[in-house]
Formats: sequence, structure tokens, C-alpha cells
Amino acid sequence: MELERYIAAGEFVDSGDADVREFAKNAALTVTDEVSCALKLYYAVRDEVLYDPYYGGEERKYFRASDCLRAKRGFCIPKAALLAAAARSVGIPARVAYADVRNHLSTKKLLELMGGDLFIWHSFTELLLEGRWVKATPAFNLSLCQRFGVHPLEFDGRNNSLFHEFDRDGRRHMEYVRERGNYADVPYEAIIAYFKKSYPRWMMLVNEGKRGNFAAEARRESF
Repeated sequence: MELERYIAAGEFVDSGDADVREFAKNAALTVTDEVSCALKLYYAVRDEVLYDPYYGGEERKYFRASDCLRAKRGFCIPKAALLAAAARSVGIPARVAYADVRNHLSTKKLLELMGGDLFIWHSFTELLLEGRWVKATPAFNLSLCQRFGVHPLEFDGRNNSLFHEFDRDGRRHMEYVRERGNYADVPYEAIIAYFKKSYPRWMMLVNEGKRGNFAAEARRESF
């Protein structure tokens, strides 16, 4: 009964959406085992959907897997939801998890908007593969990492993929300072309440539809 929660479609992890199902089917077209399937889904979400912290807002669509897929961009929360939804659509139990982190891949402009380098409710996905839960973080796409001059976060389906490289020499990595647990669906109300309290400038910017260009900022700061 417990696993049913991680197979069923949710409001945000909407694995029953036709576009999500088609996306997952196409990504995993040539594989048959669950680990290979999970890898195909991970890399499809990581690289085909751009990480964009300015594509957000209070509207529920900015947290939903299918909307993230159709927009082809989103921040860590909808991208993690999309990986979970895609996995569920092909029969792999999946859930979304959260933590507060430091050394999050960022730019000076974004850090100023957020008011510091602590990113609360950073999201990743947990997949049930070969009888155990494995963590995967599909947030930062390859082209963005190349602009920052860092290696993208890889996933092998058997080991947790969490500690993204922060500097070019691999000396610093994302630091997890507080675990916030895992969920069958995105805890939207709790996250929004924290975001309003912790990130008022960012919330004001994105709610007004003022979109920055995160990839361009990264490119400028890499030189």
C-alpha cells in the first residue's frame, strides 16, 4: 500500500499527463531494464529542460511537472517533480525530496535577490531501483554547467547523485545543511509559505514576470 503513493499521479507529480507520458516513452524507447530506463529519464530531464530560477512564481503551474516540461524550463522543484512523474509513468516508484543547501550553483545577481547563499527547499528525486531508494538531482543542465565551467552532476542509477561541483577545480560542492524529508507530491503550500518569508525580493520579481537570463549571467561571470 505504501508504494502505491509513489506510483499514483499527483497534482504536481502528474504522471498521468499525456505529454509527460510521451516524454518518458520517447526517452526510454530503446531500453528494457529499470536502471537503464531511469538513466535515460534522468538525462532527458537534466538536459532537455533548462534550469531557470527566474521562471517561477506563486502560481501552481510553476511547481508542476507537466507545465515544466511544456515550458522546457524550470527551477529545481518542478524539474525534480518531472523526473518523478516520468519515472512513475513507466512503472518506476518515485518521490520528491527536499533539503536546505549552501554552495548552490548561482550568480551574483541571484544571490543578491535571494539575500544570501542558503537555498531552502532545494529539490531532488528519489527512485526505487533494484529494491532500494536512490537519490538523483536533475536540476542543472549540461549547457548551463558548461557556461559556469563546472562538470554536470552524473547519475548511475545505483549511487546517490547529490553533491554538485561548485567550483571549477572540484574543491567545493553543494552542502546539505538541513533535510526536509520526502513526499509523494510537492508540498506546495509549505514551500510557498517559506519562500514568501525567506525570499521576498525573488518572489516579487518572478510574480511580476520580470525574467532574468540566468544562462547569460553565468556566461558573463565565467570569464
